Amino acid sequence: MIGLGELGFVSHLPRVSAAETKLDPKFVQFRPEIEPLVRLLEDTPRERLLDEVAARIKRGTSYREVLAALQLAGVRNIQPRPVGFKFHAVLVVNSAHLASQNSPDADRWLPIFWALDQFKSSQARDVQEGDWTLSAVDESAVPSADKARKMFAEAMDNWDESKADVATAALARNATAQEVFDWFCRYGARDFRDIGHKAIYVANSWRTLQNIGWQHAEPVLRSLAYALLYHESENPSRRDAEADRPGRRNQKLVKEISAAWYDGKPDTDTTKIFLKTLREGSWERAGDHVVELLNRGVAPQSLWDALFESAGELLMRKPGIATLHAVTTTNALHYAFQHTANDETRRFLLLQNAAFIPLFRGRANADKGIMIDEFEPVSPKSAGAEAVEEIFADVSRDKMLAARKTLAWLTANGDAKPFIAAAQRLIYLKGTDSHDYKFSSAVLEDYFDLSPKLRDRFLAASVFWLKGSGGPNSQLVARTRAAL
Repeated sequence: MIGLGELGFVSHLPRVSAAETKLDPKFVQFRPEIEPLVRLLEDTPRERLLDEVAARIKRGTSYREVLAALQLAGVRNIQPRPVGFKFHAVLVVNSAHLASQNSPDADRWLPIFWALDQFKSSQARDVQEGDWTLSAVDESAVPSADKARKMFAEAMDNWDESKADVATAALARNATAQEVFDWFCRYGARDFRDIGHKAIYVANSWRTLQNIGWQHAEPVLRSLAYALLYHESENPSRRDAEADRPGRRNQKLVKEISAAWYDGKPDTDTTKIFLKTLREGSWERAGDHVVELLNRGVAPQSLWDALFESAGELLMRKPGIATLHAVTTTNALHYAFQHTANDETRRFLLLQNAAFIPLFRGRANADKGIMIDEFEPVSPKSAGAEAVEEIFADVSRDKMLAARKTLAWLTANGDAKPFIAAAQRLIYLKGTDSHDYKFSSAVLEDYFDLSPKLRDRFLAASVFWLKGSGGPNSQLVARTRAAL
């Protein structure tokens, strides 16, 4: 087993000098206590980075410092447009942190070391594609605190990059963290460009900042604002682009929802009815149905249950990038729904997620196939821990059979923790892509957010992207073992 206690890299490293930490003044610079470590990540060749970071850890560098440097190095060095592809090195930082949090002590550094290596890969790709770097803020244009909120809203509404950048800097310096999150989670959900990555970046950057400290917020938020303003062709505020239609329609629909919408009662029958709408209806119908059900007194949880189930069903029908992002986008929007303090924004997020599911369905051409609420369980041949091993062996051979066995095992066992632990460990050993970490962290979190009667089917659906035990270990594992 590879873990913190086994990261005994033997290396005598040169210290980073003051001269080495100096940057071109046109590029953003971070706080002096973290800048040298960020520079270490930026300047160390990929093949040496794990050894160098391990040596720093042995000398006292903390987990939080490594996490902060990783996030900031990605923000400074990787262009967040489009919001995906190479930028996954930033999007995945929170996912790696969640995996680390949920790991046994011996495995806790593995996800972070994987993310360090991913950063170097994305950094190299960014250099090849033009070597973008986050610039220093134009201090002469930063508005006063009393003008920042109005400028930010106008800039985001008008897709004005320069004004949004300086307004974001002012917000980071003067507004509360909660207020900033409320602004960003709404704008992150307003359009369907980048198949949900904008909403994912909002949720993941906010969550990472909760762990590394709000003192690092300004460059992260500037990168985020720049990402959210990504669009094709002409300014979206002056045209009717398909990606913007759900958001514009739902901004009006939020006004039709009853003021008592949050006090409804759970209804499993309604969950099934809404799941059918998501499975067959248009994005417009999905939004209308949300309003009807909330005004009828149905609890939002019953609608979220259907959204989670529908996303999992799409993955079962057509495993791929589009359907995977139906799951991870639902995770991000649900997180924002849970943590925003603005009631209207909460309603908007629910409506947008309802609209996005049919759009994901159409993009993946997944109108027909498996129904998550109907597939039958099959008991594993083994019992206990051996049954979990059998399931993950089947994941590598027959995902539908693995899903059916998972459903039977979860129903009989009543405790998903052994399954979740095995799934996470296989991600460390077999995962080779950012989506492996993003997906696993999202789905294993969402399992606990579904109503208990629906959790098992959702988790069973996850085997369509989780790693099986039959695949080879990732090259990073081999590299780490060699370094050890």
